[in-house]
Amino acid sequence: MARNGLCLPGNAPAFRATLVLSLLLLLQPIRAGHDYHDALRKSILFFEGQRSGKLPPDQRLKWRRDSALHDGSTAGVDLTGGYYDAGDNVKFGFPMAFTTTLLAWSIIDFGRVMGTEQRNAVKALRWGTDYLLKATAVPGVVFVQVGDPYSDHNCWERPEDMDTRRTVYKIDHNNPGSDVAGETAAALAAASIVFRSRDPAYSRLLLNRAVKVFEFADTHRGAYSSSLKNAVCPFYCDVNGFQDELLWGAAWLHKASRRRQYREYIVRNEVILRAGDTINEFGWDNKHAGINILISKEVLMGKSDYFESFKQNADGFICSVLPGLAHTQVQYSPGGLIFKPGGSNMQHVTSLSFLLLTYSNYLSHANKNVPCGMTSASPAFLKQLAKRQVDYILGDNPLRMSYMVGYGPRYPQRIHHRGSSLPSVQAHPARIGCKAGSRYFLSPNPNPNKLVGAVVGGPNSSDAFPDSRPYFQESEPTTYINAPLVGLLSYFAAHY
Repeated sequence: MARNGLCLPGNAPAFRATLVLSLLLLLQPIRAGHDYHDALRKSILFFEGQRSGKLPPDQRLKWRRDSALHDGSTAGVDLTGGYYDAGDNVKFGFPMAFTTTLLAWSIIDFGRVMGTEQRNAVKALRWGTDYLLKATAVPGVVFVQVGDPYSDHNCWERPEDMDTRRTVYKIDHNNPGSDVAGETAAALAAASIVFRSRDPAYSRLLLNRAVKVFEFADTHRGAYSSSLKNAVCPFYCDVNGFQDELLWGAAWLHKASRRRQYREYIVRNEVILRAGDTINEFGWDNKHAGINILISKEVLMGKSDYFESFKQNADGFICSVLPGLAHTQVQYSPGGLIFKPGGSNMQHVTSLSFLLLTYSNYLSHANKNVPCGMTSASPAFLKQLAKRQVDYILGDNPLRMSYMVGYGPRYPQRIHHRGSSLPSVQAHPARIGCKAGSRYFLSPNPNPNKLVGAVVGGPNSSDAFPDSRPYFQESEPTTYINAPLVGLLSYFAAHY
């Protein structure tokens, strides 16, 4: 029998019926209909609220102003621009690069169906790549962070008022960081594809820089959290190792350049760099599932049989996240949300859902299903599973609450975000000092500035959500939650 694209043999044991029932319940929408295009517009607008540096004339979130205009000066370089990763005022290079890669991938796979929002998505991408070009302008060096995180986190102040230490942190041949350098190379290479026809000269600059940064990452191997432990841990500490970022960078360089050397690098290093490890993880620290999905496209297009093992890993990833299977490695909340222990759960929801959707498209073109033991999952089923996650974010959940600020009638009001929670410069021109902002942090009042499109960390494993700033794991938005969501919303806006 078949339900929603999940195929089961007639002689499957009785528990398979329970599986089908659980899947039907999981995929059943609580209410019908979402304005995916409105959500898409807002998910991209969010990035304007995270901008650092001198804001452009077409800035749409008007409560933000210029900030951090001297970043890099202590090191004699220009590191203005880029994004604040979340609700603080530090520029962390590792998650910023991952955000940039995922924005690029969203545009590569779904840009054709973004409609009028494609232009804004490309602008958001370029704001990231312009910064990454600055951060890699010195040969043999990658500037990976601006801002002392302990000094920053000790204050609650607007980025426009920031007077905390803007310490510059870098990696080089003496202090390697193959993880952040590999991710930066991936971001530059992926973005070069986006700009290939839009701005060929800029695209070539991005690709050439990606080649150099990857060579640096591969030649001088090591984790940046070993070199810069006191600065990056526990904030964006590389727990997973740097090997996946080397494969990830090579995969994007292969896709962007079509150079044989990267294909050979991937094949030669597949086992050494552990491509088959933790295949159900994908995020700023762990690229394994993304590597396998990205490379599998070539296998499914009938081009690269030598990458067959990556497709097997990709299929394994799909089976590991299907709800109800005996060996599911991903937990679901009672309301149907993907849940992984740790902070900021929505990062897992959006990144894993993005992979479900992209792989379903690759499978559709090849007319393939995913075999999972005695069952198989169709592309249509994977799309429905991804859509169910997006619908949960937008309000189809036990609390009937959207987790995107500004979308729907009910959404988080007290997000853990300095700029959003403090009065704007326009409303309060006088400076608000480091500790003077604490009363706004502790206030029960809603944030005065709406960070439209921000998706917060989300509810806990039982679907409960404290709409409160101090609960940062639930109430803080991040750029890497939104980046894959841009691709997801683009697809659903065009097809539903």
